[in-house]
Amino acid sequence: MESKTASTPLPGDSAALFAHVLACARVPEHSPAFMQAMSGGTFFMLGEYCFLAADNWLMALGYPLRGEYAPADFEAALNDALHRTQATDCWCIAPELPARLKQHEADADQFFVVPADAAIPKRLRRPLERARAYLRVDLGSHFGPEHRRLWAEFTARTPLKPNALELFARTEAVMPTEGLALLNAWTNDDRLAACLLLDFAPHAFVSYIIGARSRSVSAPYASDLLIAELLRQAKIRGKEYIHLGLGVNDGIRRFKRKWGGIPALPYRMAAWQEQPHRADRKTDLGSLLLARAAHDVATFSDHHLPPAVPIERPFAMLWQVEKNGRRAWIGGTAHFFRYSFARSFRRLFKQVDTILLEGALDEHSLDLVKRAGHSPGPEVARVIDLLNETEIRRLERIVRGPEGFWPRMLNMQMPNPPDVRFYLAHTHPWCALFSLWTVFLERHGWNQSVDLEIWRLGHRMGKRVVAMETLDEQLASLESVSAERVANFCRDADQWKRYSRRTMRAYLAGDLIGMMGAGAEFPTRTERVIDQRDQELRERMRPYLEAGRCAVFVGVAHLFNLRHMLAEDGFTLRQLQPTWRHRLRAWRRQRQGGAHP
Repeated sequence: MESKTASTPLPGDSAALFAHVLACARVPEHSPAFMQAMSGGTFFMLGEYCFLAADNWLMALGYPLRGEYAPADFEAALNDALHRTQATDCWCIAPELPARLKQHEADADQFFVVPADAAIPKRLRRPLERARAYLRVDLGSHFGPEHRRLWAEFTARTPLKPNALELFARTEAVMPTEGLALLNAWTNDDRLAACLLLDFAPHAFVSYIIGARSRSVSAPYASDLLIAELLRQAKIRGKEYIHLGLGVNDGIRRFKRKWGGIPALPYRMAAWQEQPHRADRKTDLGSLLLARAAHDVATFSDHHLPPAVPIERPFAMLWQVEKNGRRAWIGGTAHFFRYSFARSFRRLFKQVDTILLEGALDEHSLDLVKRAGHSPGPEVARVIDLLNETEIRRLERIVRGPEGFWPRMLNMQMPNPPDVRFYLAHTHPWCALFSLWTVFLERHGWNQSVDLEIWRLGHRMGKRVVAMETLDEQLASLESVSAERVANFCRDADQWKRYSRRTMRAYLAGDLIGMMGAGAEFPTRTERVIDQRDQELRERMRPYLEAGRCAVFVGVAHLFNLRHMLAEDGFTLRQLQPTWRHRLRAWRRQRQGGAHP
């Protein structure tokens, strides 16, 4: 997916994009991290309009961040998004639907808001005082058993639209998202009487997303007590108003009007099927790398959709480096992986001022990589010339997954599968390798990128993030990967699943020797890509390591030599074991003679 205006949240500029949207937000849907976590899509902008997309669907938000809404402008941005994403299942919300979408209108309502400085209605003041005697209110982010009970009770008795039910169903999964909070009303015996899911991320307002109250717990005015506390929290945080969401029904509208809620914006929602474009939608390395920068990016198949919040694991591929009393760290990254290590990285980055990575991972750099990969000269060997028809067909089956009538019926067929032959015939060997390998990993749930996660978190936490190599240097090393090595790897595509599992286990265990053994056959394990670059990386990272308070991240394969090189330079290295399991495994490896400094 591409865009002239940062069509996906990106490391380096994702923080700026999200901050811009939150600073200009006008509706609850203008909360990028929450919308990505809830939908599993990727948030991007075209002009002043925001969109979410994944697989074959697109959600368009027809509320401009700046300026007045114009149906013609919104329709132009929408058409651009449809062209870029090739989406077929489409939704949009807007103050007014463009003319061609009015026949697809599925809902009509209004957004209600209340000023943050609104006074508590006089008729509620005494009941609220009584409620405070038997209820306590707190604000937190933990979604526990009492919340599950309340959510189940409320949704069982309350008729809700599908999108509202989805909000309740995914609350627990999205709670780690920054800005979200639960406002709870508890009885004296610790029973949850009422709860509101709130989003404090938008600058101007706080969003009341959903709420529930219990009938099995006797607690009159519990919901009103929470609204009173919400007003107080909004004032404390400097919000201008509270976004109460849609009217939904007469009962909810009466409740919102009771607290001073007024209609602020019209709401129209359309749902329709877009006819797919005939042009082949090619999945390339650049767009896949860009997509991974989001908190969560959907896979190519609905059947394999990942959780909105990535599953996290402790990061074990990390060494502490010391010299002259100054401490730094060096870690090994994986370009594509199944899990996130965000919690480990946040703890580490609190101790550093500078983060070093092999190369830049901003949108411009990734776009240049993509262009270079798709522009091989006539002298560049093509992988397709080294494979026979049987090998190509086997590769297509493994990359694209099951296809045909039953896979389609069981929702197992990949929508918009990649054109394997295009990559083999029309791109650099390294581009064909990474593009097809990435699609294969995506299909098996590998939706994360360790180095992109580091880049994004480093910028978000205000650290200095340094690229040790230029783009030209990185491309030169990639172009040293021969078509023969890539073709050999493609011939062994039936071993890719086994290889990826071995790699994942070794990486999670922090087993560098096992990782090297698992990856020895990968085409980029060449002298130019690894050995020659090791010396260059050594020279460039050494001043930072000697100064201390820095974290250096290189591809895992580089660590094998770099640890010994740094020891020669007078550094002391010690691998960090984040859990007792890692310590036990390291002890066993040492007993077996497999441990290295």
